[in-house]
Amino acid sequence: MRRVVVIGYPDTELLDISCPTGVFDTATRWGAEPGYRVELVSLGGLPVRTSCGLTLAADALERVGGRLDSVVVAGGPGHQTAAEDARLLVHLRRLAGLSRRVVSVCTGATLLAAAGLLDRRRATTHWTWAAELATRYPAVTVDPASLFVSDGNVHTSAGVTSAIDLTLALVEQDHGPALAREVARLLVAYLQRPGNQAQVSMHVAAPPPDHRLVREVCEHITAHLDADLDAATLARFAGVSPRHLTRLFAAELGTTPARHVRAVRAEAAAQLLAATSLPLTAIARQCGLRTTETLRQAFADLFATTPSAYRRAARHG
Repeated sequence: MRRVVVIGYPDTELLDISCPTGVFDTATRWGAEPGYRVELVSLGGLPVRTSCGLTLAADALERVGGRLDSVVVAGGPGHQTAAEDARLLVHLRRLAGLSRRVVSVCTGATLLAAAGLLDRRRATTHWTWAAELATRYPAVTVDPASLFVSDGNVHTSAGVTSAIDLTLALVEQDHGPALAREVARLLVAYLQRPGNQAQVSMHVAAPPPDHRLVREVCEHITAHLDADLDAATLARFAGVSPRHLTRLFAAELGTTPARHVRAVRAEAAAQLLAATSLPLTAIARQCGLRTTETLRQAFADLFATTPSAYRRAARHG
């Protein structure tokens, strides 16, 4: 059996534990050979009280020894306190030395960084904590967008359920794509999202802007993707000057009207690529990107992949 040790601590996010362990367990029950034996551990073997209030039994982290397949560090509201616990970091480094690979879920990356395990590596975390991670640990190259990042034998995932995507990728590495796809189907999960897919969809990234005018402009953009949406046209729609509209977008959304339009168009194109068989030329026109070359450029900038590669990954895992 492949031995998987999950490290928990007070105020761990329950999903950060259940998502990867659920994937490993399902893979084992559906034919992984060798399968995975999952253990939850904590300092002193104390029960892990998760942030939602449920408490999980755990074995003693100090007693873990021998060869390990994977060490998984969960995230959660308690991650900053845990990252300051010298005893926990000593044992994390020890287990990393015993393990074939090291994995973090969400803000569990903070513990890896505090232990020095992300130095000179590329990593990701939940998008709301990416800037904090980059500031506190300058030796880490933080990718704030990707769902998961693999750098050598160290694998980091973004917020919460992206751990499913990462763990499916690890199962695929170990046992091939057929089993990974079957596990995804059994879990009613995506088959499966590529690691470089953006964490945040433009349609769900944040609540609508509080500013009424900016909200109306954003709704107009989403409803008229194939129209002329340059700054001057949007300003006329809003009844303000282009300069004033740019100031409003910067204050409300932290971006310019042009960049927002391009991102919304690219996200709409991503949805069409995943859900339809439309050719790239039709998708580019429908989303207002006009040409396939503009579509490719938008995908390269926003998703670090090509439209064709995105479509293959979204459909086939």
